[in-house]
Amino acid sequence: MKQSQIKDLYRFIFKSYEKPSLKKHIEKLIELDEYLPYSSTFFCVTNTQELTFEYVSKNYKSCLGLDASELKVHGMRYFWSRIHPEDVDAWLSALNNLMEFTLSEIPEERRKDANYTWNFRLKNADDIYVNIVQNTTPLVFDSAGKPIIGLAHYTVLDPNIKMEITASAKLLNAKKEYETIYFNNFSQKLLDDGISNRERDVIRLLVLNHTSKEISEKLSISSHTVDTHRRNILKKLKISSTGELVGMLKMNQHWL
Repeated sequence: MKQSQIKDLYRFIFKSYEKPSLKKHIEKLIELDEYLPYSSTFFCVTNTQELTFEYVSKNYKSCLGLDASELKVHGMRYFWSRIHPEDVDAWLSALNNLMEFTLSEIPEERRKDANYTWNFRLKNADDIYVNIVQNTTPLVFDSAGKPIIGLAHYTVLDPNIKMEITASAKLLNAKKEYETIYFNNFSQKLLDDGISNRERDVIRLLVLNHTSKEISEKLSISSHTVDTHRRNILKKLKISSTGELVGMLKMNQHWL
């Protein structure tokens, strides 16, 4: 797919007519970035209206070996040019589906509590396509309630890990715990369509080594209900134990 086509599709997904102020967000992020250690994660402030990166953290170069100034000057078109060609269509489909879900299923007043995750492969400075898991929290919305400014965290993973392109949306509940409200796999399925969003929440907490009692407290359901979910998950996935499930998914946590 040509860059001009990507640009048109991306603009359609994030179409907006406003120019919000980012000053206070960027000032706080720059202040925080000075104290963060170097790691395999970098973050950016993304502007989907202007197709720019308003801020790029210091870890960008250490993660990818690329010059942050190029990203700031050339914006999202430069970033898109480095996405693996085989991932572009699925990546755009993931963004479009997430936006459609947000506008149709998440009340406008709750969108500030949403969090989105998707993944793709990106070419680093050594011309190697590494896996990127992007986690974005909206910061600013337009008059129609569409998220247009976001704080995006990018985690760089080994290129040898086989990762299918997935997208998910989570929403904070009353206990300030994220609950999965949307999940889609745009490649071959790892978890089949029979797994419910509530079961995905149980799986995610099991991977984090929470007990049934702890999961029941976090999700505001009974321990008996958690155990029922666990049995149903094992049956649907045709595996024999929770340990087998956790071992399988710890290698593929981006699906959760």
